[in-house]
Amino acid sequence: MTGHAGEELHNLTIAALSEMIRGKSLSPVELTEYLLRRVEAFEPQLHAFVTLTADIALAQARAAEAEIMAGRWRGPLHGVPFALKDIYSTAGILTTAGSRILGDNVPDRDATTTARLLSAGGVLLGKLKTHEFAHGGPSFDVPWAPARNPWNVDHFTGGSSSGSGAAVAAGYVPSAMGSDTGGSIRNPGSLCGLVGFKPTYGIVSRAGVIPNSYSFDTCGPLTRSVEDAAILLNLLAGHDDADPASVAVPPRDYRAAVSDADVRGLRVGVLRHFWEEDLPANDEVRAAMERAITHFTDLGCFVEDARIRPLQDFYDVKVLIAEPEMFEAYAADLRSRVQEFGLDFLGRCLPACMVTATDYMAAQRERRRMNDEMRLTYDRYDILLTAGPYGPAPRIDAHSTMAFWKNPSVNTPFNVTGGPAIVLPMGLSASELPLSLQLTGRPFDDVTVLRAARAYERSAGFDGLRPPLDPDAPPVLWNGPRPQQPEKADISPGERDVVAAAARRHGLTLDDVVFEQICCAAPHILAMSERVGARTAGRFDEPANVFLAPR
Repeated sequence: MTGHAGEELHNLTIAALSEMIRGKSLSPVELTEYLLRRVEAFEPQLHAFVTLTADIALAQARAAEAEIMAGRWRGPLHGVPFALKDIYSTAGILTTAGSRILGDNVPDRDATTTARLLSAGGVLLGKLKTHEFAHGGPSFDVPWAPARNPWNVDHFTGGSSSGSGAAVAAGYVPSAMGSDTGGSIRNPGSLCGLVGFKPTYGIVSRAGVIPNSYSFDTCGPLTRSVEDAAILLNLLAGHDDADPASVAVPPRDYRAAVSDADVRGLRVGVLRHFWEEDLPANDEVRAAMERAITHFTDLGCFVEDARIRPLQDFYDVKVLIAEPEMFEAYAADLRSRVQEFGLDFLGRCLPACMVTATDYMAAQRERRRMNDEMRLTYDRYDILLTAGPYGPAPRIDAHSTMAFWKNPSVNTPFNVTGGPAIVLPMGLSASELPLSLQLTGRPFDDVTVLRAARAYERSAGFDGLRPPLDPDAPPVLWNGPRPQQPEKADISPGERDVVAAAARRHGLTLDDVVFEQICCAAPHILAMSERVGARTAGRFDEPANVFLAPR
């Protein structure tokens, strides 16, 4: 089935599909049936879904079609399929968060975001793979096969919104919801060749979304175009009393804003030190970034190199806040059911037992200082440009849990500082895998970030990149969970005693394998604590999470 200019429907954007549906040249039922056939053809290779809701989707498509034929068109998502990362609560539909702990969890109500997409007439195709509790991964010792990258099934999708990246890139759906705590929308966006958008923290409700870190969790979409991201933000943004972090901001028409892609005079600060010094990228990323910078210059932007804190500074703060929050969120199960979690999740979450209240408070104070510094940066620049998570995507079997503790991330500065951040394609590597750039801006100025991204997208022309899937390729076999072998910790007996004491203090009962994981991470988390704690703070230095009463 083809659409505009003969292009196949699975390659089209929400904007294009919506135009066809509204004009009654495309039936929502036909579209849904077409996409379900595509899932059937390629899912044995990609493993993107936890739960495919085919019957529900067809019923919703029939209802949408009847409404549209009767002249009651609700808007651009009406009759268009979408899918959800499996941390978004769905009434009556399994919601696992990728964990045995929630293997039989069927919520009795929708998350706010779920409800808003459904009320806009969206057609829910199903629930997509996530790394366990939206953290870590890929995991090979949980009941669900890890999602595969449609560009090459031997390679990683990026996480933790792994199924969302695979589903949109494969043409199962034109959009899927992910979540971003330290890059979990932008990672699969980058490695799967998509637009991945993390809105400003607080403008999209998290109510009913299974938590990772309360201080950083942000809901947002993965799409095929910047315009589609703006369409979805129009539907998703808005205050929600059910979310304590929800911010009441004036309504904006984000789609209308990106229709004007004139960015002449926009001040662009290039964070070159991220990919050249702090976390050196490969030659392909470096060369692609130079080409991207040239695009912004040619668009009439004022472009110059800029500097903010090193990546490691932001990473230390993010980890010392996020990991203790996640540990506490699942503490009861970690004490009583630790053997039911995957090893990768445990290797990231359990070392938080080493973080003290003093460490956590120091990190929150440092976060506030970082945000104060960023205000000065945004006095000079409208947007900041840097590399997205570095492609090409690594092989899925090259994953190491301990890499989380050893290396900073190009994503976390913009979780710590809270503003909008977007990744979008900037070409392919020599191995035919996607490369991406990243734009960010001041909190609540999502419009400018989207507009700049749209201008680059139009100029560079990479929005048409699609993976060359082969329906005759063999299925990727999944033989069930297999254990991951942790590294052996190189620490002294005395240091092991410190780890054991921390685990006992939190009531943890650990086998040798899990204990060894904490021992491997311990030197890294203690070094983070030392670096952040070495920065002086006075009693009047407020933490970033100071309480604000409603007005």
